[in-house]
Amino acid sequence: MSSFGLDETTDRIVHRDDSWLVRLARDRAGNTLAIVAAAIIPLIGMLGSGLDMGRAYLAQSRLQQACDAGALAARKSLGSVAPTSGAIPEAAATIGQRFFNVNFRDGSYGTTDRTFAMALESDYSISGHATVIVPTTLMRIFGFQQVPITVNCKARLNYANTDVMMVLDTTGSMADTNPGDTAPKLQVLRNVVKSFYSQLEASKSPGTRVRYGFVPYSTNVNVGGLLKSGWVADSATYQGRVGEDTGTTETHDTYDTSYAYVSGTTSAVAAYLSATCPANTVTWAQLSYNTAPDGTVTGTAEINGTAYGCAFADSGNKSVTGTTYDHYVYSWTTKKTGTVTNPVFTWRYKPMAFDVRNLKGATDDAPLAGGYLDVPMAGSPASPSPLRAWFRGCMEERATYEIGDYDNVDLTRALDLDLDTIPTSANPDTQWKPMLNEISWVRSMDWNGNGSFTPGPVTFGGDFMMSEWAGLSSCPSPARKLAPMTPQDLSDYVDALQPRGSTYHDIGMIWGGRLLSSTGLFADENADLAGKPTNRNLIFLTDGQTAPLDLSYGAYGIEPLDHRRWSPSSPLSLTEVVEKRFTVACQEVKKRNITVWFVAFGTDLNPVMTQCAGVGHSFSAGNATELETVFSNIAKSMGDLRVSG
Repeated sequence: MSSFGLDETTDRIVHRDDSWLVRLARDRAGNTLAIVAAAIIPLIGMLGSGLDMGRAYLAQSRLQQACDAGALAARKSLGSVAPTSGAIPEAAATIGQRFFNVNFRDGSYGTTDRTFAMALESDYSISGHATVIVPTTLMRIFGFQQVPITVNCKARLNYANTDVMMVLDTTGSMADTNPGDTAPKLQVLRNVVKSFYSQLEASKSPGTRVRYGFVPYSTNVNVGGLLKSGWVADSATYQGRVGEDTGTTETHDTYDTSYAYVSGTTSAVAAYLSATCPANTVTWAQLSYNTAPDGTVTGTAEINGTAYGCAFADSGNKSVTGTTYDHYVYSWTTKKTGTVTNPVFTWRYKPMAFDVRNLKGATDDAPLAGGYLDVPMAGSPASPSPLRAWFRGCMEERATYEIGDYDNVDLTRALDLDLDTIPTSANPDTQWKPMLNEISWVRSMDWNGNGSFTPGPVTFGGDFMMSEWAGLSSCPSPARKLAPMTPQDLSDYVDALQPRGSTYHDIGMIWGGRLLSSTGLFADENADLAGKPTNRNLIFLTDGQTAPLDLSYGAYGIEPLDHRRWSPSSPLSLTEVVEKRFTVACQEVKKRNITVWFVAFGTDLNPVMTQCAGVGHSFSAGNATELETVFSNIAKSMGDLRVSG
C-alpha cells in the first residue's frame, strides 16, 4: 500500500511505499534478523564439520596408536622362524591383533568397520594397515554420511654396533640327541646359530656393524691361530720321559729284517688346508707268516687306505698331506744274526723342558708357525726314536696359583684370570705355552686305570698312560676373533664343529672374555667404531654340568702332576676349583661392560652360571624348538625395538 506525505525538511510532497520490505529496510533490528537467518545454514555446516572432523581426528590418532602397538607387539614376539618361513608366525600375528584390539576397541568413538592387517617385510620389519569408518552427525545435512580413516605403521628391531661372542660347549656329549629331537645336539646348535645370525643380520640398520666370534671349548680351547708369536714362551715344560741306563746288562739274540715290494701302488695326497686333521683310514692285513727251523721268519702283508700328516697353518687351519695305499703288498724276512750283550735301559718319567721356538713365527708380531717337535720318547729306552708331537692350536695357560680366598683374588699372580694383560718376553709368566699332547705322560697310571699320580720322577720300563693315545687331550675346533661374517662363512664354520673332550667351563669363559674385551689383547680391533658405543654380548651355551677329569691333559697341564691351580691334596675338588674360577672370570668379563647370556641345553641350569648371567639372562632349553626360541629372545633383547617410518 502506497501513500503520500509532506517532507518536513524540504516542504515537498513525496511518495511513500509502506510495503514490508521497505519497512524492513528502514528497521535496523530487521536487518540483523535477516543476516542471522541467512547465516544459520553456514554456521550449522561449520559447527557440524568441526564436531565431526574433531571426532575423526581423535579416532585417527587413536587408530594410529593402536596400529603402532599391534605392529610393535607382533615384532617383539617374532621368533627366528620368520626369516625362513617368509610369513608372520600365527602366535606373533595373534599377539599383534590382540594389542591392536585393546588399544582401539570395536565401536570406539562411534566408529564402524574396524580392520587391521599386518605383513612381514623383506627386512623382517612388520608393517600394519588399519581402517575405520567415522559416521557423521550434522555433516549429514550436507550429504556427508561418513569419514573413512586409514593409517599405516611399521615396527622393526634396530641394532647399534654389536659384538657377539659365542662360547659353545663342544664336548663329547654334544653328539647325543635330546629326547624328542631327531638330530644330535651339536647339529641342532648349528641350525639355531644360523637362524640367530639371520635374525640379527635382517634387523640391523644401514651402516651398523655386527660382528661374530666363537670359542668352542671342552677340556681346553684352540686359540693358537689368533696369537702373536711374542705372546708365547720360548720354552715349556711337559710331563715327558727319557731313556736311562740302569747300570746292568743283558744278553739276547740279534736279528736283521729286510723288506721288499711285491705289488700294488702308492700315491701322495696333494696338500690342502682343513680346520681339522682327517683320521687315518689305513688297514693292514697279514697275508702269510712262516718260521723256518733256523728261526728265520718270513711273511707278506697288504696295506690299503690313506695315512695323513698335519702341520699347523695360518688362521688355525691345518696343512694336510698324506699317502694313499692301493693293494700295496710287501714282504719281509727276519733272520737271527747272533747274540749281543747290552746295558739295560729303562724309561725315566719326569717333567722336561723343551725349546718350542720353532713353533713360533720369525718375529714377535708374526702369527705362530705351528708344526711339530720330534722328541726321542718312542721306541725302546735303550735307543729312543723320535716321537712326533703336533701343535694343534690349543695352549697351556699362563702362570697362576692355587687360590685360597676367591673373594680376594690376586690377578698379578693369577694371570690366567687376568683378561687384559699383554704378554711380554721379559716376563715368561705372562706368556702362553703350546700344548703338545704326545709328550705328556700320566705318571704313574697304567692303561687299566690303575696306579697313582706321582709328581716326582718315576723309573719304569713300560708305557704309562699317554694323553693323546688315551684320547684325554682333545683339542676343539679353532676359535674365531670378532669379525663380520657372510652367511657362507658362518655356515662353513659351525658345520665344522666337532664334539669331543670333557667339560671345563672356566677356560671357555676366560677366552670368550679375552676375545671380546675392548681393553686387552685385541683392543685396537675391538674399539668402538666412529665414536658409536658397541653393544657387547657373550652367549655361553653348555649341555652339561662341570665335569673335569684328573687324567686329562688340558690348559693347566696334567693337573695332579703340575699343581698349577689344584692338587689332589687341595681342600676343594677339581670341579669346585673350575666353577669358582669360572665365577671369577665371569665377573671380570662383566666389569668390561659385556652382557653375559647363559643357555643350558638339555641339562639343568647350573646356579654358578645363573648367578654369573644375572636376572633375566639365563635360559633352559630341552629340545630344538625351545633352543630356537631362546636364541630368538636373546636376539630381540639385543636390539632396540621401535616404530619406523
